[in-house]
Amino acid sequence: MRYNIIGKNIDVWDKTKEMVEHKMDRIAKLFPEDTNATITLSLEKLVSTVEVTIPLNKRLIRAEVQDADMTAAMDKAVDILEGQVVRYKKRMRTKVRQSGEGYMAEYQAILVPEEDLDEEPLYKIERIKHFEVKPMDAEEAVMEMELIGHNFFVFRNGETDEVNVVYKRKNGSYGLIEPEY
Repeated sequence: MRYNIIGKNIDVWDKTKEMVEHKMDRIAKLFPEDTNATITLSLEKLVSTVEVTIPLNKRLIRAEVQDADMTAAMDKAVDILEGQVVRYKKRMRTKVRQSGEGYMAEYQAILVPEEDLDEEPLYKIERIKHFEVKPMDAEEAVMEMELIGHNFFVFRNGETDEVNVVYKRKNGSYGLIEPEY
């Protein structure tokens, strides 16, 4: 695995590079040798942020962690990436079983030890809600979202008659998701 280490608001010294490479070597065996990983380290107001992005078979595996300590943030990011790869392999294993050899090349690109794969479901849905999707504009949807105290809201756009989602971003602003067909 090749590492591209970038620093934002921080100088990346040799010791820092060694620490990042040492932490990433823990999961390097899970990826093909020619894989490129981009690791962005940043420091703002005494909060360290580690962002790791790894392109893999037309997919993107990504983790972003904030912590007061850069080493702790790096450890958490590697844990997140490892969990994503294990879930991805489980999904590919299920697809191989369901559809035969179609996904075999993609499945074999990731090597995760079999003992990491348990037979519990990938995702557990604990609650299902039903609600009326009302036509409104995005500003009304943001107001509704704030009224109910959620960080997202599903609504029917009054202009396009499409189902849209508004959501609250980490920086406090709002986003809008519109379907593309």
